[in-house]
Amino acid sequence: MIRSSLFNFFFFSGVAITCILAIPCLFFPSFFISKLGKALGYWLQLNLRIFLNCKIKIRGLENLVKKDKFFVASAHQSIFETFYLQTIIDSPIFILKKELFKIPLFGLFLKKMGCISIVRNTTTKENIGFFDLVYENFKKNNRPLIIFPQGTRTPINEKISFKKGVGRIYEKLNIKCLPIALNSDKLWPKIGPKKNNIEITISILNPIDPGMEKDLFIKNLEKKIYDEIDLIK
Repeated sequence: MIRSSLFNFFFFSGVAITCILAIPCLFFPSFFISKLGKALGYWLQLNLRIFLNCKIKIRGLENLVKKDKFFVASAHQSIFETFYLQTIIDSPIFILKKELFKIPLFGLFLKKMGCISIVRNTTTKENIGFFDLVYENFKKNNRPLIIFPQGTRTPINEKISFKKGVGRIYEKLNIKCLPIALNSDKLWPKIGPKKNNIEITISILNPIDPGMEKDLFIKNLEKKIYDEIDLIK
């Protein structure tokens, strides 16, 4: 409990101080904010190592798509991946729940990064145009998109169905999908203190080529990610 509290204090204090000092970056191109996001990913890694004796193992780096456009579909178990994936995927654009954009100052940085908000589990005027927004963003940027198809942080032993939106994005963008499985719930559960002496594994799986029927794609993606989580949990 003490280690977890120390981690929370130093990590989140560092995030807050960084956001305050980086306010001038809001007036410059999003490139600078993306680099700031990557730096916070490494700040997270440092604090995990110091206070919780946590190691991070990355598998499948050879599967990273280097030439073609792609989007990432990642398992979502904790806050960990929203920070740390930025150290692996260069200058990503996240699809995130709208509530995060309301966090004072931090929400401004998310908007500046180009992150796209969605209101979960509702049909709103904003959500109706959501996929068109994603497509327009895709055409303007040469940056990978990161989506969490489970829609919310999900414990490692739960296998909820993936949201249909990931299939619509796959169909509309017509690009490769890079699946990522992980076991961050072992260290940083949604409820309760963080654990000590844990090794987090991030597994980058073989890309899924475009052209598959969207419902079949979702089933394929879901199986790939959950099968891999069973191997690393």
